[in-house]
Amino acid sequence: MALFVDTSALIALLDAADPQQESVRALWARALADQERLVTSNYVLVETLAVVQRRFGTGAVRVLLDDVAPVVEVHWIDEALHDAALRGLRAAGRRTLSLVDCTSFELMRALGLRDAFTLDAHFAEQGFTMLPRGDDSVHES
Repeated sequence: MALFVDTSALIALLDAADPQQESVRALWARALADQERLVTSNYVLVETLAVVQRRFGTGAVRVLLDDVAPVVEVHWIDEALHDAALRGLRAAGRRTLSLVDCTSFELMRALGLRDAFTLDAHFAEQGFTMLPRGDDSVHES
């Protein structure tokens, strides 16, 4: 199984105050132990780094870069995926839906991925399976 890794899960992984950190850490440990294929995009990585640096500082950035990012396969968003995501963003017309979310959906479809390691309910709205399974609230990054 391959698992798309979203910003919301990565932040919860690093945020001791996040109420879902325990379930996120458990899923992360299980995915690593099972040698799951973990996939994300360069857009998710950029977004996550910006949020982690702002919220938690450079120590957390080092943990992200040294311990987390190396085990995740990063796919680069090309012009075609970027344009498709922009079309999706325009069509949705929703304030809380980001371009990074839309690129994630497009990349998941292109790679045939169904499961997302995320706390963001937008993934479920797009027909993807959210892991860990929790409440259906949108966890903003």
